Amino acid sequence: MGITERKEREKEEMRKLILGAARKLFLENGFEKVSIRNIADAIEYSPATIYLYYKDKNDLLYALHQEAFHKLTGEFQKVFVRNDPFERLTEMGRTYFRFAFENPELFDLMFIMTAPMDALECRDDIWNEGRTAFGLLVQIVQECIDKGIFQHKDAEVASMMIWSAVHGYTALFLRKRLDMFDENRRKEIMEEAFTLFTETIRRGL
Repeated sequence: MGITERKEREKEEMRKLILGAARKLFLENGFEKVSIRNIADAIEYSPATIYLYYKDKNDLLYALHQEAFHKLTGEFQKVFVRNDPFERLTEMGRTYFRFAFENPELFDLMFIMTAPMDALECRDDIWNEGRTAFGLLVQIVQECIDKGIFQHKDAEVASMMIWSAVHGYTALFLRKRLDMFDENRRKEIMEEAFTLFTETIRRGL
């Protein structure tokens, strides 16, 4: 490995180290209570080191959002191997569940944590990744409309309804609002509720 390649690898490892510490502190303490110095202390480097990679705390939050949505979009892309659009739609919902179960911290950062959105408004492209993920859902819903599976003609409105329902199940589970059910039945109840939801929208959306 040459010097250039080694330096790039070291830079990438440092970025991952910084982002990992920032993610942990943001989720544990809240964005407003975390400083660049806190993050630097967590990785045992000086604040100046972090500023070599990220211009401020807002830039760190943006990078974490970008990373999380990129990962989710990558998972969504896999459902497109299916030919039937309604099968794609149901599999996308199950993919959303799996992503949240396997990456609860990322899911918190993306959708649950009270993020200071005004801190990110300086980025014109802030929600490109979020729009891309939602756009994949709209694409599938539009295909369902085109094939006569759904009668509702506004794909964005229908997608918003579907996403809200799936997100609701997921957030309830992650926030332990399903603890009224036996532990070994919680995911099963979610799956069955989702199946009922998909059957319902196929008959009436």
